[in-house]
Amino acid sequence: MSSSVNVFSILAVLSVAVVGISLGTGLYTFKYAEGGSYFSKDPEACVNCHIMRPQFDSWQKSSHKATATCVDCHLPHDFVGKYIAKAENGWNHSKAFTLQDFHEPIMINEKNSQILQDNCIDCHRDLTHAQVGLNPISEIDHEMTGQFTCVHCHPGVGHGERAGLGVLDEYRGRAGLERLKEKLKTE
Repeated sequence: MSSSVNVFSILAVLSVAVVGISLGTGLYTFKYAEGGSYFSKDPEACVNCHIMRPQFDSWQKSSHKATATCVDCHLPHDFVGKYIAKAENGWNHSKAFTLQDFHEPIMINEKNSQILQDNCIDCHRDLTHAQVGLNPISEIDHEMTGQFTCVHCHPGVGHGERAGLGVLDEYRGRAGLERLKEKLKTE
C-alpha cells in the first residue's frame, strides 16, 4: 500500500510541476509577445513582429491610413470569422517565425488574399456594385474571371505606391493586365 501511495504522490507532484511549468512558460511568452494587443484593432500590434515593419510603415503613408487599420482589410468583418482568422494567422505566423521558414518579402497567402478582396468589395460596395455588379473582376477581365483582384490594379492603396509590396509595376492598369494575360498564357 505504501509503495502505491508513494508512486501516486510522485506522479501527482510531477504532473503539477509539468502543468505549472507549461502554464508559466505560456503566460511569460504571452506577456513577452504582447499577446493581449492581438485582441485589439491597434495597428501597432502588427509591428510586435519586426518583419511586419515595412508593411506598417508603408500603411502609414497610404491613402487608407485615415480610414482603415490592418484588421479592417486583412480580417473578416464578422465577429466569429475575425477571431478564427486571428487564431489561424497567429498560429501560422508563430510557426513561420519560430522555424524561420517564410518567404521574404513576406507575402499574403491565398486564403487571406480572398479575405482582402472580400473586404475591398464590402467597404467599397456602393462604388463596386454600382459600377460592375457583384463581380467587379468580370467587367475588367472576361476571359480570366477570378484570377485578378482589386489590388492587381490598385496595389498601392493599402501600403502606399512606393512600398514595393503589391503587384509589379509592369502589371498595373489595363495595359498591365494585358501583359499579365500574355505572360500567363505562355506559362
